Amino acid sequence: MSSQITGPNIEANILARLIQLGQEELSRGAAEYLLSLQFSDRDVARMNKLSELARERKLTSEEQVEFDSYLHVGNLIAIMQSKGRRALQRSGANQAH
Repeated sequence: MSSQITGPNIEANILARLIQLGQEELSRGAAEYLLSLQFSDRDVARMNKLSELARERKLTSEEQVEFDSYLHVGNLIAIMQSKGRRALQRSGANQAH
């Protein structure tokens, strides 16, 4: 488990721990849905702007909170998509037998 997931009890970290601990198998539809999740173009543009400001060390405290939120949600989506990919791989392996 990454240190960001075991870090402070912010919403994304709490959800990530719940998702990682869940032992239930995902349905194919749920796995495909998770893999379809992505940030909107508007969010990607905002993340890029915040990232640029962070590299230049020009983030305000509010922008830092926003940037951290995007990072936490991005990590959460990555975990969920990893779980979805594993579920689809297992589903494919089960169908081959």
